[in-house]
Amino acid sequence: MNLTITAYSTALFSTWIFIEELGILLDAGDGVSSGLLQKSRKIKEIFVTHPDRDHLMGLFQLNALNAREGFPKIYYPKDCGSFPAMRDFQTKFDVQNKFVEWNPIQHLSEIPVRKDFFIQAIRNEHINAPEGVFKSLSYKLFETKQKLKLEYLELDKKTLQNLFKEKGKENMLETVKTNILTYSGDTPVDDYEKWNGSKILIHEATFLENSDDSKINKSNKHSKLDEVLKMVSEIEVEQLVLNHFSSRYYKEDIDKNILELCKKYKIQIPIRVIYPGEIHRDLLNQEPVNS
Repeated sequence: MNLTITAYSTALFSTWIFIEELGILLDAGDGVSSGLLQKSRKIKEIFVTHPDRDHLMGLFQLNALNAREGFPKIYYPKDCGSFPAMRDFQTKFDVQNKFVEWNPIQHLSEIPVRKDFFIQAIRNEHINAPEGVFKSLSYKLFETKQKLKLEYLELDKKTLQNLFKEKGKENMLETVKTNILTYSGDTPVDDYEKWNGSKILIHEATFLENSDDSKINKSNKHSKLDEVLKMVSEIEVEQLVLNHFSSRYYKEDIDKNILELCKKYKIQIPIRVIYPGEIHRDLLNQEPVNS
């Protein structure tokens, strides 16, 4: 499936990523409604990674404009008290919000979003939390297809039809899951296997190589560009989208660092960037930085 993605991401201010064909919104930072205009009505499911203001403040306007019976459905890390508090306030503030569904989820929760597509939640370590407590999540989009089991692939059509009657077609098929897209949300680089096998990886890179983030990042953990590209060079990813850069960086600084690191780590896959302060429409048709 070709995906049409509209996105905005500037660290501290706002992040949101809309997958139009599936009606999925990943995070809901400020400005998402004005950025999407009438297309915001297409949003069916919203997956919020964590309760930082730049990832959820757009819910106020989005819900007020678009809430109707059964939609939108909002999914959030189950141990974040901010979301029930926001739900209660919005419901009291605007009666329209009574239609919004708020759903707490945890690591490895799977949520069907369309026929043959589901979202899987993955714990990340942006927010320090004990084992079994979930306050920050990443999300993986999977497509599922039914295919013949290996032992039946070489059989002719007539033999297959007879076996379908004898065994039942459902017993001769297996479900194949393909990780179409992975969205890291805010996270440090830690376990490479979280992202391995993603066709499209959207990963944060808040700070450029060797940047000192100690004055900004007092508690929650983020990624640095160098760490992200080193990781990508060692796993199987078909496309990379970088987001959540600090607004201190100019486009030229970001591009220069990416090109230097692509050379350093011998990266060949296309890399696209959601630059600070810019709405990107049809993101995957944007020219890669390293083309």
